[in-house]
Amino acid sequence: MENRNDCCKHIKGISCDVKNCYFHNGECYCTAEQISVVPQSAGCSSETLCATFRPKVD
Repeated sequence: MENRNDCCKHIKGISCDVKNCYFHNGECYCTAEQISVVPQSAGCSSETLCATFRPKVD
């Protein structure tokens, strides 16, 4: 498994403030290979969710 905290492996152009997500690099980047944002029928940003989120286990 690749190191999720490797600073060079983040998704360029995607910032993330969810520090308790497995894919959060400890600063402001997402290290997932890709993200999925749902639902299709959202009318504004507050109605969207990152379906890629996984809780960080310490």
